[in-house]
Amino acid sequence: MKKELSRLTNNTVNKGVLIVFTGASGVGKGTVMKKILAADPNNWLSVSMTTRAPRAGEVAGVDYNYISVEEFKSMMAEDAFLESACYCKNYYGSPKAPVEENLKNGKNVFLEIEVQGFEQVRELYPDCLSIFLLPPSIEVLEQRLRGRGTEKEEVIQDRLNTALREISRSNEYKYNVVNDDIDRAVEEILNIVKNERAK
Repeated sequence: MKKELSRLTNNTVNKGVLIVFTGASGVGKGTVMKKILAADPNNWLSVSMTTRAPRAGEVAGVDYNYISVEEFKSMMAEDAFLESACYCKNYYGSPKAPVEENLKNGKNVFLEIEVQGFEQVRELYPDCLSIFLLPPSIEVLEQRLRGRGTEKEEVIQDRLNTALREISRSNEYKYNVVNDDIDRAVEEILNIVKNERAK
């Protein structure tokens, strides 16, 4: 299976670029990603599948593709995910087929996933482009998390501790981009992808 994926990657590497995009909670990766997608129609974001129920304001096919646990497990058995994980009794995964199709069509394919997912994708696509979005400082990150004003202190501390654990692994990524200015961070990421395609 790995040999087959390696062959597929080699065939598509000049046509499209697979980009793993990770950032700690509160770092602003959602906003950055929206601007990246708006900047170039050739940029495509993989929509993850999940077994959890949609939250208020979420749109099926945009935020997530919502499926049953049975459907998810069936896809897992068919090796249909690039990466998958279980959080709080809900399954999440990035489906292979649309990613491979968009790579073949020359798209810059973004996977907005956590460190755990990156580990799995790296096994299948060792040459994938990996970018970790960092806050200007831990103090700024804490201010952003507190600035939401909607969560209790224990929740904020939990998010902060999780963020610190994720940030401690940012050195595993090929590029680290500091989000001290959204437009500058977006421009830096677009340039990284452009240079990667030119190789």
